[in-house]
Amino acid sequence: MRGAGEPPSPGDQPAATGGEAGEDSRRGPAGDTPMGSERMEMRKRQMSMAQETPGAAQAPLSAGNRGSNACCFCWCCCCSCSCLTVRNQDEERARRTSHELQAEGIPNCEESPAPTLEEVNAWAQSFDKLMLTPAGRNAFREFLRTEFSEENMLFWMACEELKQESNKSVIEEKARLIYEDYISILSPKEVSLDSRVREVINRNMLEPSQHTFDDAQLQIYTLMHRDSYPRFMNSAIYKDLLQSLSEKSIEA
Repeated sequence: MRGAGEPPSPGDQPAATGGEAGEDSRRGPAGDTPMGSERMEMRKRQMSMAQETPGAAQAPLSAGNRGSNACCFCWCCCCSCSCLTVRNQDEERARRTSHELQAEGIPNCEESPAPTLEEVNAWAQSFDKLMLTPAGRNAFREFLRTEFSEENMLFWMACEELKQESNKSVIEEKARLIYEDYISILSPKEVSLDSRVREVINRNMLEPSQHTFDDAQLQIYTLMHRDSYPRFMNSAIYKDLLQSLSEKSIEA
């Protein structure tokens, strides 16, 4: 049994209410499952939700309502511990990035004339032909948005734009923005890259150039080609566009 003022041991089940603060941490031989990891995960989610939705109701915790101040390494109340400070800074940075994204809105699609029937038919021949035209990229991007993977196209386009720059200071600034928007694990638009490519990017960022993200751009291009492109060709977005242009061609 713990003393009245003794912090819970790692094996203790966190109390749900103040009245259960003194509950024994022992478990029966069968049927009882330790709740430590579940409680820890719940506390992490509550900390994140409390910041994103102020005033939201939280599940009652132990005496003193210590949930929002719980350290990630212990059950004690440690609102001034270093790990909590670092984590709060990371969460604030991620929320700020997300807020800026919402304030700016989703970038507009590229300006392009309406695609012709010949162009739309050509998109089915190869992914390269789809990506060569602004109209093709816009249609594919619209499809990616329905799959919540539009960031892949946005990243690829940002890399293409970076390659057109020649001013060193502009290159450094754009490279930094691309890293923050699509490479950082704190970004809501982070793209999926393997560890090898991430290491290459980190080395390249020491001296950014137009080709800092070439390996990453190729990996995302390949991902879109193999994973998203086949589904796009079978999607309602592509089929409806093709049908509409075919009907207009017949009427003409």
